[in-house]
This record gives sequence, structure tokens and C-alpha cells, in this order.
Amino acid sequence: MNRRDFVGLIASVATVRPSAAQAQQKAMPVIGYLGITSPGPYGAFVAEFRQGLNDTGYVEGQNLAIEYRWAEGRNERLPGLAADLVGRKVDVIATNGPPSVQAAKRATTTIPIVFLVASDPVELGLVASFARPGGNLTGVSMMFAELTAKRLELLSALIPQAKIIALLVNPNNPNAERIMSDVREAARAKGLQLHVLKAANESEIDAAFGTLVQLKAGALLVGNDAFIDSRRDQLAAAASRHAVPAIYASRESAASGGLISYGPSLTAAYRQLGIYAGRVLKGEKPADLPVQQPTTFELVINLNTAKALGLAVPQSLLQRADEVIE
Repeated sequence: MNRRDFVGLIASVATVRPSAAQAQQKAMPVIGYLGITSPGPYGAFVAEFRQGLNDTGYVEGQNLAIEYRWAEGRNERLPGLAADLVGRKVDVIATNGPPSVQAAKRATTTIPIVFLVASDPVELGLVASFARPGGNLTGVSMMFAELTAKRLELLSALIPQAKIIALLVNPNNPNAERIMSDVREAARAKGLQLHVLKAANESEIDAAFGTLVQLKAGALLVGNDAFIDSRRDQLAAAASRHAVPAIYASRESAASGGLISYGPSLTAAYRQLGIYAGRVLKGEKPADLPVQQPTTFELVINLNTAKALGLAVPQSLLQRADEVIE
């Protein structure tokens, strides 16, 4: 090889190396998914989250990787799981429920975070405003807590003879005090006696139903919460076993055997969460993406459960229902 050929070879290698470096820099983006409970009860919602990503052009395993971290209902694990995702330098963190969002927020001020929460994210201190979130967070607010008094009204219309009502809440939920206050006020206005039952784990749910029976409560209002939502099968089974009419926040609870539910669509919310994650991956800033809110609410009645409880659902409620399960 003469000197001219050797110099040409070196030049050609030099031009190849930057291209290889550029290829490494364009590695597949990674989303960190921080879940407050376990994957089983949330499988359908995670599928909707992935569908939202698909809507923006991202397909897991093809041009996107997702790192899943599940706290299994143990809030104390959330800070460590959030720190792990930050340490892995994921491109976006997606999460649901105030405890997990707050853990992610404390873990990073630079990695974008998209969230799904049940109530007002401004009150929770997550964003500056709905229209202009600011910072590195944005997402979807379901406004579930604001609908709790409405659920009491529906429950009272369905079980007008019930003068003693129970409310089940997770005391670890940041919205617990707000929910209890709203329901107490609504119950007082209707002349109803209200008992608050608290449950933060599976055994406490069973214990709460035992207390409910002792109190001779005629109906149960189930407060929205990520942990409680994940136990919808257990709740429906316990309500059936103790013959307690209950109202829930999500359609999925009614579909699992609950009597009635009222609230926004969780599947639509998780899909929007995926869309926002995809938009952030494409370069949009969370600070500029308004927090999304539901515009429609679903009233779902399970007639099979009503019949099993010996209840005749008023025609006025059936006419208002968006879905009747038979």
C-alpha cells in the first residue's frame, strides 16, 4: 500500500466513526412507568397507555422501550423506584396516583413527568395551573374527588330507604380529608347518618365490611383511590357476600360485579396519558401542555348485581345510565 492509499484509508475510517457515534446517540427512547399497585389489575389500563403511545407513532419493542416499576401497594417503595428510574436516565416518567407522582417529582426536576391523578393537581402542588403547568410535569386530572358528593346523591336515589351510609376511604390518599369532608356535608344536607371506614390494605377492606354490617349501614360509597381501585374484585365480592349496595368511581368496578358506578372513563384517561408521553418524546415540553380534564362522565348500573341484592332500580336512573350491564 503506497502512502497516498494509506492516507485515504485513514480518512475514510475517520468519516465512518462519527456516524457510529451518531447511531449510538439515536438509541431507542425509554419511558419509565411507575405504578402504585401491581400490574395485574392495571393490565387493561397499561394497554390503553401503550395505545396512546401508538397514536403518536411509538410502539413498545420497535422504536420504544418501557421500564416498568410497581410498588405493589406499598407507598414506602415509591421513592426508591422513582430514584431507580432517574438513575437509568429514562426519557420520560409516566405515573398514576398522587403518592407515585409526588415521589417522581421529588426524584427529578429535569426528566419530564406525565401523570394521571384523581383530583386537582394544583391543590396537590404538582403544577402551577391547568393551562400552564410550568416545571417538568403535566398530565390528566380525573377530578374524581370532586364527584364524590354526586355519587352519594345517586346512591341515595337508588336506596332511598337507607338512612345510615358508610364511606370507605384509603387514609393514605392525600385526598382522603377532602373526600370525607365533602361526603359529610352532603350527608348532613340529606339528613343521612354517615360512618367513615378506612382501609389501606386487603385485610382492612375485609375488616371494614365487618364493621359496616355491625353499624347496620344500608349502603356504601367507595372513595376513589389507586389501591382501592386495584381491589375492585375483592370489594365487589365482599359487597355481595354482605348484601351491601355500593357505588364506585369507575366503570371497571361495576363490570367486576359492583352495583353502580359514576365517573369519567379511566381507559380514555390512560390513553391520553400515553398520547402526552409520546408528545413529550417528540420534543414538546410539559410546561406548555395543559393538564387534561374529562368532559364526559359515565353512569353504569349492573342489573345482575341489583337482582342479586333484591333491588328494583328506579326507571329514572335506568334512563340516565350510559350503560346497563345485564
